[in-house]
Amino acid sequence: MLGNDILHCDANNFYASVETVKDPSLKGKNVAVCGDPEKRHGIILAKSEGAKSYGVKTGETVWEAQKKCPDLILLPPDFQSYLKYSKALFEIYTSYTDRVESFGLDECWLDVSGSHSLFGPSEKIAEEIRRRAREELGLTLSIGISFTKVFAKLGSDYKKPDAQTLIGRENYKEIAWPLPVEDILMVGKSAKNFFHSVGILSIGDLANANEALLQSKIGQTGITLKRWANGEEEGKVKLYYEKREPESVGNGATAERDLITQNECEIFITGLSERVASRLRKHGLSACGVHLSVKTSDLKTIGKQGKLPFPTASATEIAKQAILLLQDLRKADKPIRALTVTAIYLFHSDDYAQSSLLGEDELTIKRTRLEKTVDALREKYGAGILTRASLMKDIFDADEYDEETKPFKRN
Repeated sequence: MLGNDILHCDANNFYASVETVKDPSLKGKNVAVCGDPEKRHGIILAKSEGAKSYGVKTGETVWEAQKKCPDLILLPPDFQSYLKYSKALFEIYTSYTDRVESFGLDECWLDVSGSHSLFGPSEKIAEEIRRRAREELGLTLSIGISFTKVFAKLGSDYKKPDAQTLIGRENYKEIAWPLPVEDILMVGKSAKNFFHSVGILSIGDLANANEALLQSKIGQTGITLKRWANGEEEGKVKLYYEKREPESVGNGATAERDLITQNECEIFITGLSERVASRLRKHGLSACGVHLSVKTSDLKTIGKQGKLPFPTASATEIAKQAILLLQDLRKADKPIRALTVTAIYLFHSDDYAQSSLLGEDELTIKRTRLEKTVDALREKYGAGILTRASLMKDIFDADEYDEETKPFKRN
């Protein structure tokens, strides 16, 4: 990419901003969108600029946020409205280019290299997009402009709200390199801790780090991050309408009450596995592995993954592997608050005869076919038409979330 033709658009405080558009009386007030504390989902999902100024953070508990900001207005999430406004934003984006790659409801990359003859330079396009979002939808955007996706993302984070930042070949060392190393895409808590332990504190430090050290400690990921820090990332922005298959399919839920016994945990895992397997079959995919994430009552999260003996979309086989992982993760003295089952190492195959060549036995093939029949019945008559007897208990009466991860997974 020769020019600064990649934009990263980030809708500021998206959930809270949508709530303010819906109810103008909230404008200028300290607002936070959160889960229902009565259902043990009292976590801040989004906050307004006012709440942010008090130090309210996404992901912290409601009581922590209220301690910082006593007049905080708490609102339940309205995902239908968020989807509506997200769709409207993407309609604006796609009016300038067909290369629009989503990074969630509120973020995306645009490649405007083919749009200059119609709409002008990248900076002008960014200004026009920001103006339209503000005037047509009442939302503000921060937009980064650069020659790589990674630096464009850094640019949108650099100034907020309602701003745009150019990080080009001529100034990326001045703007990007002094930033903390954890600001670069894909550097989470564990990577940050490693970098800090070896004296890599900034993106500039990463750009100039010893490759042999990075390779020995974190493998190819370290080399990739070093390249990104030097502006050498070559990822293209995907076409908005091209079909994208998930890299993993997961389902997680917080229990209405803590899970104490092994039987309760196994019931919960079975319910999650059913939903994961159903979505795998919907995509025509089979999993070669399973990841289980466990959140204990003290809010600590641990996880482990294991390979399946053969690619499968059977809920029974996925649950069986997840339960084995639970035995390694579970501590008898710690009640479990939430569980997430994720199918990984996905294999594209709707042909169950082909699955048998990969080691899947005849019983599992028949079981998967039966589960597909159940999918069809539920599609026609509703999800409640057939339910496993083991799931007819109140411990699985919990709010849940689904996730399908794609390239550039968020930390």
